Amino acid sequence: MTSANTAPTPPPQPEALWRPGADRIAGAQITAFQEWAADRYGAPRTVPGDPAAGYTALHRWSVEQLEPFWQAVAEWFEVRFGSPYERVLAAPAMPGARWFPGATLNYAEHALRAAEDPARADSPALLHVDETHDPQPVTWGELRRQVGSAAAALRRLGVRPGDRVSGYLPNVPQAVVAFLSTAAVGAVWTSCAPDFGARSVLDRFQQVEPVILFAVDGYRYGGKEHDRGETVAELRRELPTLRAVVHIPLLGTPAPEGALDWADLVAADVAPAFEQVPFDHPLWVLYSSGTTGLPKAIVQSQGGILLEHLKQLGLHTDLGAGDRFFWYTSTGWMMWNFLVSGLLVGSTVVLYDGSPGFPDTGAQWRVAERTRATFFGTSAAYVMACRKAEVHPGRDFDLSRVKCVATTGSPLPPDGFRWLHDEVADNLWIASVSGGTDVCSCFAGAVPTLPVFTGELQAPCLGTDLQAWNPHGKPVVDEVGELVVTNPMPSMPIHFWNDPDGHRYRESYFEMFPGVWRHGDWITLTARGTVVIHGRSDSTLNRQGVRMGSADIYEVVERLPEIRESLVIGLEEPDGGYWMPLFVHLAEGAALDDTLRDRIKRTIREQLSPRHVPDEIIEVPGVPHTLTGKRIEVPVKRLLQGTPLDKAVNPGSVDDIALLRHYERVARDHAS
Repeated sequence: MTSANTAPTPPPQPEALWRPGADRIAGAQITAFQEWAADRYGAPRTVPGDPAAGYTALHRWSVEQLEPFWQAVAEWFEVRFGSPYERVLAAPAMPGARWFPGATLNYAEHALRAAEDPARADSPALLHVDETHDPQPVTWGELRRQVGSAAAALRRLGVRPGDRVSGYLPNVPQAVVAFLSTAAVGAVWTSCAPDFGARSVLDRFQQVEPVILFAVDGYRYGGKEHDRGETVAELRRELPTLRAVVHIPLLGTPAPEGALDWADLVAADVAPAFEQVPFDHPLWVLYSSGTTGLPKAIVQSQGGILLEHLKQLGLHTDLGAGDRFFWYTSTGWMMWNFLVSGLLVGSTVVLYDGSPGFPDTGAQWRVAERTRATFFGTSAAYVMACRKAEVHPGRDFDLSRVKCVATTGSPLPPDGFRWLHDEVADNLWIASVSGGTDVCSCFAGAVPTLPVFTGELQAPCLGTDLQAWNPHGKPVVDEVGELVVTNPMPSMPIHFWNDPDGHRYRESYFEMFPGVWRHGDWITLTARGTVVIHGRSDSTLNRQGVRMGSADIYEVVERLPEIRESLVIGLEEPDGGYWMPLFVHLAEGAALDDTLRDRIKRTIREQLSPRHVPDEIIEVPGVPHTLTGKRIEVPVKRLLQGTPLDKAVNPGSVDDIALLRHYERVARDHAS
């Protein structure tokens, strides 16, 4: 028992799953940056023997001294300003922060800097891999030439700064060339993957009124060809602002009438001309999932993305000229934009166009092996699928060059950390990261100099004043709170498209805590400086006054071999009661009998708490997802509350609308 005069014993420090060695810490770019920033800008120095203390001090400086920090980032990465900035941050308020007023620059110029080095012109800038898993290089010199040719063609077609250019493209080199040539001209890029149907694409592109459409004739996925000719024809009919369509014949079909041929667009040997645009000039439009209405059209700036991605990729993921950067993604997900930014730090970018599980679950590991990737990013769902399928990456593939495996899309469960450690390499840096399309970056995640603890993100990112707040707007530590960011970040949206008074923008992030970005996730910031993500707060489970994250339940339930996937919903009922059903999609051959129901409940009770145990366990034929693979919780909750399907969800935003009809039937049965 603790006496009145004795401080309580702090909880024991958990054992780290991985710690970087002294050589790795010394060689990390963030270490060199910190010492340089200490000399140039008065940043705190590294702490010999205690990298955590050094990072904590650097992070505190980066959020308390925003202007010197971001000025240091710009200088460290040698950002080329066409005209100088008047100051770093003219207006720090959110929303409406004004970064680097007076400055001009061009994102594409920085993405192609490595091509200016004669020693690198013939080395690969891109490695393209399809389902044959045979890498095809595009050199830095060739990438620069194609961008120069395509940018000149866009100018001839009348494309001017601020015009929108769209891509209906898979993750192929042509998509990178189309994007960089758009940025070089100062036009605004926007893209969708070709597995999006016409309605989903039009819900996005019609908002921004593109003047150019780059489109494939089809794509290959899962060993099959998927023709997209009819979809492209519909897009052409329904996008009246188009001046030209560029046909990219991935399936070898001739260009349809009136379309330009890709080969002609990139045939010239022309040096790219980079339009110098204001720092806050739009670079691209990304989209929210749009599950409950039209997707939000999120506009981010050339300068804001350039600085944020240089910081994130150079300092946090420690990427540079010797690296090969692979992240499994599609052009409809922000991770594609993030992946392409690997060019900014001179890394070779690996583009995989194909199914994540073809011809087998180990496909992504095979791509990492064949491309000799040094940094491999994927989804937490893929890691857990590999664990269930008993894939053995470290045994079956040569992953000796992979220094880091990173995951995002959903929180990586503790079992996922342990599986990567046991089955890939015991000296592997595992980086679970979390951010959002809204900033096209991470709020918390990878730090190469810090230890990795099972189930935790290593730390908040530099320049990101990440906090957990209780409902009263007070910061909390070691307890669950709302994820908020209390200072502006350069990559925050400059606006939403077609939101002239900013109402929808303010409503999305600043309504709960005026002047403070509330992201919509539950997190815990630990006293050790790590971060735990518990899931979306807008689909909160709140039982008997206790808020719970759905991700915690998924982690426990999906360890059971009989459960393929699950979905938990908390429902406030009109009589004041609370109904919390757990929907389970069973593995092949499993049956939801009383024995399995009891085991699910017992597992949840023992590993979480009695409050986490669902009221009912219901078998479903599948769990619905957004087009980028995230579980859909809020629309299912609306269905269970009695909202008609056509009002509860935007059908074009869901991977399988038929699944939702099953949940609609559950709602009717529960109400009767």
